[in-house]
Amino acid sequence: MSRGAAHWFARLPQVIHDKKVKDMANKLFVGSLAWATNDDSLRDFFAGVGTVLSANVIVDRETNRSKGFGFVEMSTDEEAKAAIEQLNGKELDGRSIVVNEARPRENNGNNSNRS
Repeated sequence: MSRGAAHWFARLPQVIHDKKVKDMANKLFVGSLAWATNDDSLRDFFAGVGTVLSANVIVDRETNRSKGFGFVEMSTDEEAKAAIEQLNGKELDGRSIVVNEARPRENNGNNSNRS
């Protein structure tokens, strides 16, 4: 293997991480959601800041009840930053919500396939 290829392969984990982080720049984590908050109300709340590509409240598979957090994807990084600045700490469905930039899911060593 050439030195250039070896260097490229050595940097591959960082390149993949950097791409994941860049791809997630417009994806937001939303915490402290009320049980009553659903995908539509979450989408409507964030639409006041910009174009919402997706809004998902995470629910328990067995009970179909909200886990109290979700994710919103805005159309641009600028809209995502504006949403953090304008909506973090605001009230949605009676609860003060937390809005942060989403981070890539970390591998916790559990290789089970969840679906």
